[in-house]
Amino acid sequence: MSKDDIYTGLTQLGQKTDIPDDPEKAILERVPNPQANVRYAVRFTAPEFTSLCPMTGQPDFAHLVIDYVPGAWLVESKSLKLYLTSFRNHGAFHEDCTVSIGTRLAALLEPEWLRIGGYWYPRGGIPIDVFYQTGPEPTDVWIPDQNVPTYRGRG
Repeated sequence: MSKDDIYTGLTQLGQKTDIPDDPEKAILERVPNPQANVRYAVRFTAPEFTSLCPMTGQPDFAHLVIDYVPGAWLVESKSLKLYLTSFRNHGAFHEDCTVSIGTRLAALLEPEWLRIGGYWYPRGGIPIDVFYQTGPEPTDVWIPDQNVPTYRGRG
């Protein structure tokens, strides 16, 4: 598979693209996996993810870790960055943001396995961590721990 074949049809990579104002309007793109015959894990880390509280409009902050074992498709990283950034002005609870990202990626990529850990900073004094995965963790692919410590305040 040549590079030209992989990048055919992409609409955002290599050009100026505005940040979508809503996750539903964001275009997530995928490319064929040139190593589809090899089982391996991919990790994306977004340590500065933001969204808005749907009740107060105040900003919420999270450290997201997305792991997946690809099948035929890979997510195009610029489109993923723009998609995650589209949550910046989107009001939704932590659980909804985290699970929505996981399920949308799973539907787009049809991976062998996917998980997302949403490690949210405290709101009202309580941190909320949200986890989603598509099935049991593969035992024959190296999947490192997400290694995001639970919130400890000053402690």
